Amino acid sequence: MAITRINEFHAANGKADALHAFLASVIGLIRDAEGCRSVELLVGQDDPAHLAIVEVWASVESHQAAASRVPAAKLTEVQPLLAEPPKGRYYHNDGYDAPR
Repeated sequence: MAITRINEFHAANGKADALHAFLASVIGLIRDAEGCRSVELLVGQDDPAHLAIVEVWASVESHQAAASRVPAAKLTEVQPLLAEPPKGRYYHNDGYDAPR
């Protein structure tokens, strides 16, 4: 069963464009990782300082293995761009499809 990982980011004051560029560069590192089905970078409609990355993976393990593709130095680079620590959570489809 595929899993979805939703990661939320809040840019520090005046750093939204820099955070967006950083996240776009990270997506490039994981998009071709084994088990990655899709990755999408989203910008908050009402506040562009809020960004999210929505990832669909074959499994939690494949996501965790891909995380090692991002060098530690790159992760240090993002700290000054953030207003708060990022949040992330795994989700799965429970099989319920709401009527249309």
